[in-house]
Amino acid sequence: MASVEECRAALVKLVAQFDEIDAEDRARHVVERSVSCRVSDLGVTFYGRLHHDGLDPFVEEPPADGRTDVRLTIGSDDLVALVEGELDLARALLGGRVKIDASFGDLLRLRRLL
Repeated sequence: MASVEECRAALVKLVAQFDEIDAEDRARHVVERSVSCRVSDLGVTFYGRLHHDGLDPFVEEPPADGRTDVRLTIGSDDLVALVEGELDLARALLGGRVKIDASFGDLLRLRRLL
């Protein structure tokens, strides 16, 4: 099991990876959304915000209204493997290792970016 610090580091890397996405692609596929990432085996949830300029750093403080548009649930080892490119998101979803709760439109947009 990965630690909370390893998960934080993976999310920092994910933010950096989003910064590398072409600005035109982000403009085409990204709409502003609040995001939560619940690491199920550690009992911790990280919160961030996706927008045209990228992905804000994740924090452990929920948004003021307590709601998020896109909710991911994943195990700590799977989070680290996903960000490192060792786990395919589609296979993880089909295998039940990752759960994403979002609108169908948001899922399609995210798929194009990941």
